[in-house]
Amino acid sequence: MLRISKLTDYGTVVLAHLAASRSERVSANEVAAATGLGLPTVSKLLKTLARSGLVASTRGAQGGYQLARDAASISAADVIDALEGPVSITECSAHDSHCGLEATCSVGNAWQRINVAIRRALTEITLADLLRNHLPTPRFEFAGTPINVESAKHK
Repeated sequence: MLRISKLTDYGTVVLAHLAASRSERVSANEVAAATGLGLPTVSKLLKTLARSGLVASTRGAQGGYQLARDAASISAADVIDALEGPVSITECSAHDSHCGLEATCSVGNAWQRINVAIRRALTEITLADLLRNHLPTPRFEFAGTPINVESAKHK
C-alpha cells in the first residue's frame, strides 16, 4: 500500500495551521495547542519544514513561524519531498537507483511511468487546495469496482 507517513500527515496539519494564520507569526506552542499535536512533534516538523524552505522562522520575543511562501505555491509534492524525500514507488524509479535487475527488467519502465504520474498529481495539488474542504472528492475504480472515498472514510 502506498501511504505517506504519519509525520508527513502531521506536517500538512502544521502547514495548514500556518496557512490559516496568514502572514502572522505563530510559536511552536501555539501550533501544538491549535492542532492537538505534541510540542516535540511540532517542533521537529517546523525545523524540518524551515530547513526545506517551506516555513520561515524568526527568533526573539516577536519571533515564530510562518509560511515562507503563499499556500497556493506549495505543492503536496513539496511537502512530501521535505518530509520524506522524493517519491519513488520502486527502487528503479528513484534518481539514485541501485537495482541489480534494471538491465534485464521488463516492468521497470512501466513503474517509472507510474511514478511520474503520481509525482505530477502531487505537484498539481497545492496546500491551498488541501485547505478547501468543499472540493468534490474524485471518483475512481479499483480492479473495475467503483470506489466511493467519502463513504469509505466514515467506516
